Amino acid sequence: MSLKVAVIMGSSSDEDTMAPARATLEQFGVECHWEVMSAHRTPEKVRQFVSEARDAGFGAIICGAGMAAHLAGATAAQTTLPVIGVPLAGGALNGVDSLYSTVQMPKGIPVATVAINGAMNAALLAIQILAVTDAGLAERLAAHRAEMAGG
Repeated sequence: MSLKVAVIMGSSSDEDTMAPARATLEQFGVECHWEVMSAHRTPEKVRQFVSEARDAGFGAIICGAGMAAHLAGATAAQTTLPVIGVPLAGGALNGVDSLYSTVQMPKGIPVATVAINGAMNAALLAIQILAVTDAGLAERLAAHRAEMAGG
């Protein structure tokens, strides 16, 4: 069974910024579950989804959130799956606050963090994680890298 990747974001207004994650996962043939849920407005929905994610066939979770950006941390606290945080630009600090909130997790609850608005890199990192146990995906990733080097 191929593992899926969940892409969740704190607000529907984040969908355009997170769209490169979905496009990249689809480009590599990785099934993507796309959903809006907030660490603050719908914490029970986050808890339920994340606590069931492994049994539902997910191999990684990408979280995009701005400002306080607690979604990735709240997600990581509920699962042992790899969580990749995408800090989103916005607010008075244009994403720096989100970057700090996402990257500064307490010891024992890691969140891999990509650049501000780095949804495409988050998807590529999720693909690399899944490729550890999926030889076909590893081959597609290697071909993609070779194409980038040649282009």
